[in-house]
Amino acid sequence: MIFNETELNDAFVIDLKKLGDERGFFARAFCVNEFKEQGIEFSVAQANVSYNRYKHTLRGMHYQEEPYGEAKLVRCTRGAIWDAIIDVRPDSSTYMQWIGVELTEQNYRMLYIPEGFAHGFITLEDETEVTYQVSEFYTPGAEKGIRWDDQSFNIDWPADPKIMSEKDKSWSDFKKIMRT
Repeated sequence: MIFNETELNDAFVIDLKKLGDERGFFARAFCVNEFKEQGIEFSVAQANVSYNRYKHTLRGMHYQEEPYGEAKLVRCTRGAIWDAIIDVRPDSSTYMQWIGVELTEQNYRMLYIPEGFAHGFITLEDETEVTYQVSEFYTPGAEKGIRWDDQSFNIDWPADPKIMSEKDKSWSDFKKIMRT
């Protein structure tokens, strides 16, 4: 695996190190030891799949409050997404900053998202599937979300969403969340 640091503290874009021949290629998509070499303690509690029937489906921006914070390793296994993360850790030097990364079935790229980050994506193709390895169990009472178009962040989405859940449409702006 090739770990590429991002502008956000502790978040990585990970490219596969492909060993190829006439059959195709082989690549390691996760290794505890390689993650530890990067200073990442990541253990998997759940593995999830998100199937998205239509292009421009938006999911997010989600996170879980401590002590149930989730780190995630996200990969698009079919189709394409534009994946966005926001650092919502108040003590971080990259607090309230965001990045977006295109993950596709062709580029095999992964995004490592540390605890304390909000996460969401928009599909760029119909029939898109995303896999997540998650470090913490889903805890409904700890679930939080931020509006996808919150002006506190001005995320430059590549398209306007056509499909969103009612839950994702109803998230508050981050400043309102922080006041409560």
